[in-house]
Amino acid sequence: MHRSSFLCLLLPLTLCFEACVAEEVKPSPRSPAFTAQDVDTQIEIGYGLAIADVQGDGKLDILLADKTQIVWYENPTWKKHIIAENLTPKDNVCIAARDINGDGKCEIAVGAEWNPGDTVNSGAVFYLIPPADRTQKWEPVKLHHEPTVHRMKWVKREPNKYDLVVVPLHGRGNKNGEGEGVKVLAYQMPENPKDEWKTEVISDDMHATHNFDVIRRLDDRKKEALVIGGREGLTTALWEKGKVASVHSLEHLTYKEPLPGFGEVRLGRLDPKTIFVAGIEPMHGTHLTTYPIDLTKPNNPNPERNVITDDLQDGHALACGDLLNLGRDQIVVGWRANANKLAKVGIRLYMPDDATGKKWTPYVVDDNTMACEDLVLADLNGDKKLDIIAAGRRTKNVKIYWNDSK
Repeated sequence: MHRSSFLCLLLPLTLCFEACVAEEVKPSPRSPAFTAQDVDTQIEIGYGLAIADVQGDGKLDILLADKTQIVWYENPTWKKHIIAENLTPKDNVCIAARDINGDGKCEIAVGAEWNPGDTVNSGAVFYLIPPADRTQKWEPVKLHHEPTVHRMKWVKREPNKYDLVVVPLHGRGNKNGEGEGVKVLAYQMPENPKDEWKTEVISDDMHATHNFDVIRRLDDRKKEALVIGGREGLTTALWEKGKVASVHSLEHLTYKEPLPGFGEVRLGRLDPKTIFVAGIEPMHGTHLTTYPIDLTKPNNPNPERNVITDDLQDGHALACGDLLNLGRDQIVVGWRANANKLAKVGIRLYMPDDATGKKWTPYVVDDNTMACEDLVLADLNGDKKLDIIAAGRRTKNVKIYWNDSK
């Protein structure tokens, strides 16, 4: 692990969203408008969402890691199918779904045995083997794991090679965020998924790593990289010649005045020469922040921090994408108010006023019906507009916010 300027690490990277393209496209801006649809009103917690084509019919489905069940909702009826249930005595916590072998159907992995207070014995990772009829239950294969497994995604490390990247919340034996660093692992699937999976340590010196983003490399669009958010700030990790390199790319503990670290992190684009990091600070925090990065100005270790709002109540979900065809990305943020049950919950969309990324205009997507545990963006109906999909913890619901912007 070594230090480098934030720009130097992000220079070869760009967004993983299909909506973000290298060419200049003249935008035709839309005014924000969303119509909510209930998908499920009886979930238990709704820890994590994923979007993928489960059965190869060309339609994107919704997948959910709920407290005791792993389920998917079939597009377009949103019929609920149980993939697995009661994998461990304690809760499920995360899910990764992606077509990694090119057959048009997603592969699924999940994290379970969630107990953030146990940094020694908690956690579980499963790969799920699909039956011929994918509406039936899948076969779990238990894999090696670190304690406090918390987030996971399939990541393309080589043009035709995907790893399952798993990020725990705490390091092994950690107490109050102190001690051994979080061991972020990349799992390599064998030809037979029931055989032993090789693992590779991506990063092992950050603490309280709450979430991460997968980004596409601009220098090689067939490969992806990671930006991991934690107490110390951000770490960027990418593979070169088959080996992983991770670098502290934004040091919160030495950032002008020490900052409290990231809970959520996503990357967005303002124009071809400017990207930005969006974050919720601190973990389960109140502040939505952005860090604009001018790609034409090298050697900037600490980009300007902009506070977009400081009124989030337990901010817990974040996404970036161009939902309104502005030619620059918007930020979608959700909060759950888990610590203050009297506070309102909801989702907002923030639109950049210009390409500087310093000022943003809010738009209310959901007002107090979604205690947002997680949210994702995807075009679910093929109209070339990103919709918002969210899961609510104490509101016990899954919703689609259809993008009706015109």
